[in-house]
Amino acid sequence: MGGASMANAITLFRIPVLVGILLLLYFGNTAARFACVPLLIFLILMDTLDGIVARRRRETSLLGSTLDIAVDRAVEMVLWVAFADLDLIPLAIPVIVIIRGALVDAFRSVGVQAGVRPFDMVRAGWARKLVASPALRTPYGVVKGVAFSLLAFTLAMQETSHTAGAHWAWVLSQAASWLAVALCLLRGIPVLVDSWPLLASRSQGDKAP
Repeated sequence: MGGASMANAITLFRIPVLVGILLLLYFGNTAARFACVPLLIFLILMDTLDGIVARRRRETSLLGSTLDIAVDRAVEMVLWVAFADLDLIPLAIPVIVIIRGALVDAFRSVGVQAGVRPFDMVRAGWARKLVASPALRTPYGVVKGVAFSLLAFTLAMQETSHTAGAHWAWVLSQAASWLAVALCLLRGIPVLVDSWPLLASRSQGDKAP
């Protein structure tokens, strides 16, 4: 389908939603920061919504798949960097996520050049279960949503007099954040392993006279 599909429009709409959340996190009052909790859940759910719309309207395409991954990557990286900048998580988290994302995207770009959709590059059954199937994609999305929401909740709680509540919110947010990082790495490894044959064959093709 063409680029002007409803699914792609939903995907792109996540960017202004992300910007709005960032403005509230950095410049909003306590109430505005509490409002970021449901907004972040909505932002993460939009990633599921655009996929559902694409399948039901038969709008799945190489462009849509690539755009979905690119926007999801941008949302994830920006939020991790922002929460690290707000001193809510260690710098190690965005560093790990960015390095993983750069490597995975570099490998996927080879498949895109060959006209292969990113998720179709993963062919082995075990790899597809980790990367392309709902078996891990859904839990990963849920954990990310919980982590981001808890971090926003922690930020808001730190401005209240509920120090005990703020402490436990921070503890839970750290656990959820590191679990999200672990799942992020777990889903990235199959892409690197299963995409290697395609990368090797393309390299051999470039060397052929």
